[in-house]
Amino acid sequence: MEVIDLRSFSNLWFWIALAVMWSTASHWVLGVPYDMVGRAARMGGESEADLEDMVRINVNRLLYIAAEAGLWITAIGTFMLAALCVAGFWFGVEFAQALFLLGFPMSLVGLLSLRSAHVIRARSLSGPDLRRRLTRHRIGVQAIGMVAIFITALWGMYQNMVVGPFGG
Repeated sequence: MEVIDLRSFSNLWFWIALAVMWSTASHWVLGVPYDMVGRAARMGGESEADLEDMVRINVNRLLYIAAEAGLWITAIGTFMLAALCVAGFWFGVEFAQALFLLGFPMSLVGLLSLRSAHVIRARSLSGPDLRRRLTRHRIGVQAIGMVAIFITALWGMYQNMVVGPFGG
């Protein structure tokens, strides 16, 4: 077991999962691949209509889920994040710390997505206004991701360098 370290912050797979998670989150803006936004800006016409249709479908879906099950999703999500936070940072379970550092920032992305969906529907955004809103949303997701990766990296270095493999 000395050859394979199964702790979260010293495991390469954790860091790969973190990078893939944030790469995917910044590429899929409200469930729409971001390259469609650029293509709609360059080509217009059918590409613009495709973007607006996909955004409309995903915004309606997101707002429907929030209206029907939002309270339950919020309650269960908050409970899970609180349980991970307590298990990880109070009781020192490194796996729970890792899951919290993955889950908490993604919950912020979920709230940002819900807010963007509300704005898009309320203002009936289309064309350049829709693309601008999706770009702002993507920048917000990337900002959350940069802060989350920085904090996770700092905490991971602390765990690996100070606490060590046997809990200090």
